[in-house]
Amino acid sequence: MSLAERQPATRRIHVGQGENHVTSDPDVMLSTILGSCVAACLRDERAGVGGMNHFLLPDSVGNSNDPAAAARYGAYAMELLINSILRAGGRRETMTAKIFGGARMFDDLQNIGGNNAIFAERFLRDEGIPIIASSLGGRSARRIHYWPATGKALVRAVEDADAVKASERKRVREATPVVDGAVELF
Repeated sequence: MSLAERQPATRRIHVGQGENHVTSDPDVMLSTILGSCVAACLRDERAGVGGMNHFLLPDSVGNSNDPAAAARYGAYAMELLINSILRAGGRRETMTAKIFGGARMFDDLQNIGGNNAIFAERFLRDEGIPIIASSLGGRSARRIHYWPATGKALVRAVEDADAVKASERKRVREATPVVDGAVELF
């Protein structure tokens, strides 16, 4: 039997900022690149279903009626992911979590990554979902590969962190409203 016959072809799905994806397909690997953002990977082993989200900030400063904009925020992103897993047959009481990201990417802004990490840990604790693995904090961007059907996760440092920093800085500025000519940051 050849190596190709023993290992199923993996289909990679990139989960960008403000996105989430849930699947039970054993051939699917979810991936993302994180700096100060956080990705939560939730899974119900019994149901064989799991998924990943990717959020930019813990919570929105103002009220947004735009679901795409709201998905960039942790509170909304976490609810979307949990509800998608429940719709796919998972159960809240048997879910586990792996969380990644939350690096301090900017010295000139508040510790957005640290705030994201604290939010994710607190949210999951409050929901009763145990965190079984995490890679949070530090100063480096990460590339995450996650196989929801098995729960396997792979974390690698990103070589070109400057590109991640530039993208996140732009998105943070877009996501925070201007109040009387000043940018409101948390």
